[in-house]
Amino acid sequence: MVQFWNPPYSCFTFGDVDLVPTLEDYTTLLRCPWIQGHKAYVRLASFPAFTKKLVMITGMSEQWAVAHVQQKGDSKCIPWAVLRDLISTHPDVKKRVDVLALSIYGMVIFPKALGHIDEAVADLFDRLGKQNTPVAAILAETIRSLSACRRAGEGRFIGCAQLLLEAVDMPRGDDISEERWIDILQNLQEEDVMWKAPWLVPSEVLYRCGSFDWVPLPGIWGVVGYTPLFVLRQYRARQFIPANRV
Repeated sequence: MVQFWNPPYSCFTFGDVDLVPTLEDYTTLLRCPWIQGHKAYVRLASFPAFTKKLVMITGMSEQWAVAHVQQKGDSKCIPWAVLRDLISTHPDVKKRVDVLALSIYGMVIFPKALGHIDEAVADLFDRLGKQNTPVAAILAETIRSLSACRRAGEGRFIGCAQLLLEAVDMPRGDDISEERWIDILQNLQEEDVMWKAPWLVPSEVLYRCGSFDWVPLPGIWGVVGYTPLFVLRQYRARQFIPANRV
């Protein structure tokens, strides 16, 4: 689906049809409460060392954390194999669940280095217990990854593909080949699209920030632009084409 991604407008363009995963989609799919600005996750300029985060999440010693942290590229990580062993052997059942949940966030929702959990994911996971919501960050990283793949012209989408497919609400079938999917999407017409997800009835749609026709989304590795004005037909509202600021 990367070849149909339009980075300037942060949406999928299938012929005359434009679609995009939205905050409202992700809020519903993740069963999160409605996002409040002061509760959305925003990465701080500086946060406690990765080893301290691991100590708080796992309940293990600082020596254990220091021994297993690795440097991968420009960030620190911990191998999934280490956490997998901890899930099996940790004496505290609650900590086992926490470590499993951290592993899912690091390898399924926010993957970065294959087989490792990044320090930025540990920071987000630690703050979820403080009533922060990850919805904006998850959408930001979806958009960031799609745009990076499209600009590079190669590579793979890094993120929760299942969540993305549910958000755009595409028809699915295990017996359809990749070539056939490309043909379907290239020839998609407006009459082929239901412009209303039957499972989503938002009371409000976030589509601007102040006087700007876009919304800055804080992700765990940076901020991205989000332009839901372009796809308001998904909510049976009038669609606008904002000025291209790229």
